[in-house]
Amino acid sequence: MSLLNDLLKNNKQWAEDILKEDPEFFTHLAEQQSPEYLWIGCSDSRVPANQLLGLMPGDVFVHRNIANLVIHTDLNCMSVIKYAVDVLKVKHIIVTGHYDCGGIRAAMEKQSFELIDGWLRNIKDVYVNHRHEFLESMTDKQKLDHLTELNIIEQVKNVCHTTCVQNAWLKGQDLTVHGLIYSVKNGRLKDLQVNFDNIDSINDLYHIN
Repeated sequence: MSLLNDLLKNNKQWAEDILKEDPEFFTHLAEQQSPEYLWIGCSDSRVPANQLLGLMPGDVFVHRNIANLVIHTDLNCMSVIKYAVDVLKVKHIIVTGHYDCGGIRAAMEKQSFELIDGWLRNIKDVYVNHRHEFLESMTDKQKLDHLTELNIIEQVKNVCHTTCVQNAWLKGQDLTVHGLIYSVKNGRLKDLQVNFDNIDSINDLYHIN
């Protein structure tokens, strides 16, 4: 119980510090969330969405899983995207991975991790589909970093292929999907220059109509 008590003390201090800065903060926060951003990131504890973006609670709607995957059969992720787009009307969906990702590293290894093998197979598919880009001259770290970036790009595309995102674009909704990568070594985000804001920017094979 001592650990839990420490966490509760930390929470109390955090709430008190917030109120010192803004006595009305929690009153406004309790009224309604209206974030402009949906963050789809990795579950890694070193990558906290709000803090590294410099934003406060209420500013970012967050979904996290191992290796920031967007899988169309994952009802959890699909529900988050639909709620963010249709109800919250977010203007930006940000898929963010990070270097030194344990999920990416595990996918590169030729061994079984039992329960999560099916999850990691999605990352292996990214590697296989882009295997021509992995040169023999590349170091293991370079290969890992490159796969991490490729995985983010693929997940950005997966977001764009969802029905709710395409419907939003067809209705003229202001919505852009981005791909970023985070370095745990220096705390900096890098734009991977994959930004989609209309249905014409994705392959027409994926168009819903």
